[in-house]
Amino acid sequence: MRKKFNMFLCTLVIISLLLPAYNVSGEEQPFDINSKSALLMDAGTGTILYEKNIHEQLPPASVTKIMTMLLVMEAIDNNKITLNDKVVVSERASKMGGTQLYLEPGENKTVEELMKGVAIRSANDASLALGEYIAGTEELFIQQMNNRAKELGMKNTTFINTNGLPAEGHVTTAYDIALMSRELLKHKDIHKWLTTWMDTVVVGKRQSQQSLVNTNKLINTYKGANGIKTGYTSEALHCISASATRGNTTFIAVIMAAPTSQVRFAEASKLLDYGFANYNNVEIVKKDSIIGNVMLSKGKKIQVDAVAKDDLNTLVKKGDEANVQKEIILPPSIIAPVLQGDKLGEIIAKIDGKEIGRVDIVSKESIEKASIVNILGKMFNKMMGK
Repeated sequence: MRKKFNMFLCTLVIISLLLPAYNVSGEEQPFDINSKSALLMDAGTGTILYEKNIHEQLPPASVTKIMTMLLVMEAIDNNKITLNDKVVVSERASKMGGTQLYLEPGENKTVEELMKGVAIRSANDASLALGEYIAGTEELFIQQMNNRAKELGMKNTTFINTNGLPAEGHVTTAYDIALMSRELLKHKDIHKWLTTWMDTVVVGKRQSQQSLVNTNKLINTYKGANGIKTGYTSEALHCISASATRGNTTFIAVIMAAPTSQVRFAEASKLLDYGFANYNNVEIVKKDSIIGNVMLSKGKKIQVDAVAKDDLNTLVKKGDEANVQKEIILPPSIIAPVLQGDKLGEIIAKIDGKEIGRVDIVSKESIEKASIVNILGKMFNKMMGK
């Protein structure tokens, strides 16, 4: 009986290997990937174009540093820190081990120098030094990492450290990596480090010059490559979150647990090639662009500019670009007062009558309700032909 059961299990395994791969929507995948987990996402819309085990929790190795870099960039944008700030390297940071800049305890390094080390060389010591500087302690920074992950919808991620060194329970998924990668790419200043192939930084009391070579080989070999981060440990195997931009289109390819470094880069390239060969991102409207104006009744001004609240892009199959239609819903007039950012209408993108995206149209400024004096003044000016 047991022998028959084992034969039955073997048969099921063989059948599952012969069946084509499908994603969660039931659509057949166009090709297979020789890694445990993989994903291709359009950065503009968040649309997933390829998936394989994208919600399986796996150790990410140094791909972890995407979140570290994101929190640094957000701290800079919020004026909490600057690139020129001096960071004092702690004893713990200097002893991180693994890939590092070989920073020494008590050494002063600028935020920019440390970011070079993280983004280009994937330095573990620089990663922790930045975390300690932003939050005060390593523990508090890791807490910030996990809080930000929750805000981004990274439901299957737990960070235990700032750099991705092996730690029990330190896990994420291909989907979650794509989410934080997409957020990091919104910070334009990060691109100057993510796309740097080689650089140098001076470290240590002897002021020795360290050569930095980007761990992401695609930067030097793939057309349009602009990031993001590689990772490797014996537990995580070879991982990468790779991005590339051509025209208005940016794709993010995530590979986790590839058997070799060569496979990691080849399969990330394969996913990106598939995206660029088959899809285009069409820009419908840019954030803050003026869509029109709305007349104001009983306002201090007679009209208010209506602007797009956010960027609106849509991903379409190549050849369908001309079929994208834009519908603008905007009232001819409203009653004052109106506050800056108040919703006035919507822009809806469609293909063949089917909605594929929408964005709010909002007031560009606040305009108060007119007083009796204002109204009488307008009437007088109108009578006088002014």
